[in-house]
Amino acid sequence: MSEREFSRRHFFYGSLLAGAVPAAGFGSTASLSRAGFKSPNEKLNIAAIGAGGKGRSDIAGCNTENIVAFADPDDKRAAQTFQQYPNVPKYKDFRRMFDKEEKNIDAVLVSCPDHVHASASMWAMTRGKHVYCQKPLVRTVWEAQQVTAAAAKYGVATQMGNQGYSNLGARQCAEIIWNGDIGGVTEVHAFTDRPGHYWPQGPEVAPKEEAVPSTLDWDAWLADAEPRPYSPAYVPHNWRAFPDFGCGAIGDMACHILGTPNMALMLTAPTSVECIKKEGANKYTFPHQAVIRFDFPARGTMPALKLFWYDSLKEQPKIPGVPEGELLGDKDINGSVFIGEKGIVTTGCYGERTRLLPDAKMKDYTMPPPLLTRSPGHYRDWLRACKGGAPACSNFSVAGPFVEWMLLGTIAMRVEGKLEWDAKKGRITSHPEANQYLKPKFRKGWKFA
Repeated sequence: MSEREFSRRHFFYGSLLAGAVPAAGFGSTASLSRAGFKSPNEKLNIAAIGAGGKGRSDIAGCNTENIVAFADPDDKRAAQTFQQYPNVPKYKDFRRMFDKEEKNIDAVLVSCPDHVHASASMWAMTRGKHVYCQKPLVRTVWEAQQVTAAAAKYGVATQMGNQGYSNLGARQCAEIIWNGDIGGVTEVHAFTDRPGHYWPQGPEVAPKEEAVPSTLDWDAWLADAEPRPYSPAYVPHNWRAFPDFGCGAIGDMACHILGTPNMALMLTAPTSVECIKKEGANKYTFPHQAVIRFDFPARGTMPALKLFWYDSLKEQPKIPGVPEGELLGDKDINGSVFIGEKGIVTTGCYGERTRLLPDAKMKDYTMPPPLLTRSPGHYRDWLRACKGGAPACSNFSVAGPFVEWMLLGTIAMRVEGKLEWDAKKGRITSHPEANQYLKPKFRKGWKFA
């Protein structure tokens, strides 16, 4: 990264997050109206693609607005939400929802399985709708590039659902590092206990075909994915294990845990990615356990970085140079550790519990003066952007490039050896066969947007 690019990124985090820089076209009430933005005092009309599970909590996070439509193929999973909103129109297929309700919708929550995120977001953005999309935003590098470009092209307000980006601790971690309190950071170790006991990953048997439940529209659930028989191995939760539908623990947790390093260290594209350890590798799912190394070049005044991702841990990792007996991350074995030239910082899963190590150092430590404005909350941050405020902190211009480098880790788990990444060309140069995983295989005839 050049000094100019580095300064630009400092400007984004120091000013844009502070709300000092208006987004393009936000200068007047007239321009807000033309762009489809509401005034701060108006309520948004929000549609939800995915009404059960995480969709339910996303809807609750936006309950100050009007909920006007649902698209969910799983009646059983969405039943609680449907009961709460009995008069809201319900659809199985989000495309039919747009056909019927487009004129009634201002913004869309995308809270369905990972494989539908990109298509659902694209259908919304190309129709001028603001989008809040759950992590990991998309499942492939190509899709990340597409949604990033579309958000810029259509000028809509966007946010990825990695709520740690709005956490006070994430901002404090960035400020500690930017203040030089631990020196240049040369290593990050980030870890999670998932998949662990949360969902099975690594079976050596194909998913067993069964009859489709009467409460599920299997074809609508598949959406853009290539057709295959229904199996309870996929629905409602275990789809995360399968590359056609999910991204493993990286998709579930890395957007949270790596969000703080991405912000604090102003990460761009890595030069290489390698899965240096894996257990339970098989042809159906991601491995049961993996350790992945990402190498990032120097960025402005920040030194080159080695970032390690560990998943499915049963105990916190042993990291050279980190004092033994200290709690790393949070007690649930999720978090990150920043190794600096003159100190160490650790944070929990969502950027919370930011502290120096050893913990005793915090007794006499004073946090540096705040550089970043404190967030009103992740949903409110997006809702404010939808009503003409500053861009949300994890809008797609931030989230897209972040997810793009993160998802290279899912490819590293499927290919042996180190992947050399040419970010300018968008290609893996060391293993040409790995490039097939950059873009998903869509079902025949599917319209992406």
